[in-house]
Amino acid sequence: MSKRKSSNSSQKRVAYQEFGSNSAATERGVQELPPNQQNLRVQASRKGRKGKTVTVITGFQCKPDTLTQLLKQLKTKCGSGGTVKDDTLEIQGDHAQKLLEILTQLGYKAKISGG
Repeated sequence: MSKRKSSNSSQKRVAYQEFGSNSAATERGVQELPPNQQNLRVQASRKGRKGKTVTVITGFQCKPDTLTQLLKQLKTKCGSGGTVKDDTLEIQGDHAQKLLEILTQLGYKAKISGG
């Protein structure tokens, strides 16, 4: 028996895929707005986190790369951990007031929402 190498062997071969592929044509286009045109909401939340307080920042209209860079800056200034989830930033702990000041210094329009 001989093994044949075809030019397609290096490519991913899919027989059936229900919901498209990860190509650039199917990705959602995100318009990168400048910071002064983005309306952000800063809110301290404990829902669904087993009593731990997390500061959630929503309202971003930018690319994921920009979000990860901003998250890194905010985490270092607050001295805590955090993550990006569905175009929102989550920073561990109640840092709403500090994050509001940092975001306004960076040029974002931000407000504290919630009680």
